[in-house]
Amino acid sequence: MKLHKQDILKALESITVPGEGKNMVESGAVKNVVTFADEVIVDITISNPTLQAKKKTEVEIMKAIHDQVYEKAKITVNIKVDAPPKASANTIKGKAIPGIQNIIAVASGKGGVGKSTVTANLAVTLAKMGFKVGILDADIYGPSIPIMFDVELEKPIAVNIDGKSKMKPIESYGVKILSIGFFTQPNQAVVWRGPMAAKALNQMIFDAHWGELDFMLIDLPPGTGDIHLSIMQSLPITGAVIVSTPQNVALADAKKGVSMFQQESINVPVLGIIENMAYFTPAELPENKYYIFGKEGARHLAQDLDVPFLGEIPLIQSIREAGDVGRPAALQTATPLEKAFEKLTQNVVEEVVRRNDDLPPTEAIKITTMAGCSAVKK
Repeated sequence: MKLHKQDILKALESITVPGEGKNMVESGAVKNVVTFADEVIVDITISNPTLQAKKKTEVEIMKAIHDQVYEKAKITVNIKVDAPPKASANTIKGKAIPGIQNIIAVASGKGGVGKSTVTANLAVTLAKMGFKVGILDADIYGPSIPIMFDVELEKPIAVNIDGKSKMKPIESYGVKILSIGFFTQPNQAVVWRGPMAAKALNQMIFDAHWGELDFMLIDLPPGTGDIHLSIMQSLPITGAVIVSTPQNVALADAKKGVSMFQQESINVPVLGIIENMAYFTPAELPENKYYIFGKEGARHLAQDLDVPFLGEIPLIQSIREAGDVGRPAALQTATPLEKAFEKLTQNVVEEVVRRNDDLPPTEAIKITTMAGCSAVKK
């Protein structure tokens, strides 16, 4: 069969370029199409440098041609990456904190999925691996990190750094911590409007002596709102991690969380999705797995959204007990939980390295108020 260039181009028009709303031909991604009898060569340029994006593009092109033109066509796809130029090494645009290499936002679409628990165990596992780690508890209205690290009664002291008075973060299990919980009474509700909450966060970010950190983890409040915008306005976030449980109601909100970070005006790389409470294994039946909240929902969501799946954490009573007594479960040695958190943390570190190698530094966003509404701009 003789293939024709116009038929190939028509088939490629059925493939949409992610984030652009245009098809491959209209966007200019298709640079050249050459046909020889039943053979076709497609030269294409994409902006996403990841191996996953390249493979997905190749598969979509081959499927479109096989389905719409000729099922036995011999196809060669040449993919060139035209990624934005990198900034110089070890520089981050925006209002960065000196000495902090990577800032990871840990978010969830809804409350109750274990976001703070994951943050705490991710932090202590990073510390066990030899990294210098800090946590900024940005969950202004429900700070729980001080309880999970058994420091809820501690109060940060002031230290003099280069002639300026700075807060010294509380340290526990090798992790530096600042939280609004250190400045309120345990039974005191934080009833603040957005601007006041944002001011408190900025003080904990920029009026603190964090020192040298390989990773700062930011425990964000649930949802997608004012605090999230304030954080991304204040700091250039290296990447975001989304925590969800497997059931549909949580996945629907997790999808919104991913969408928030991927908005063109925000553009924070999503490092991946974590599935918490993935399954329940009774102590008396260690080989059994009961999928109480559904099976592999977050894994499937990650595939649908084309973001990495970072790992799953089982629903185990000791995780809750460890958090309640202020000793994160990942500190337990030679347990399945320790291994699960180690694997999860390794995946997060790998994604951070890949993100820093492949993408330019993130910029802090600028927020302006127009006609009573918040508008987000670069």
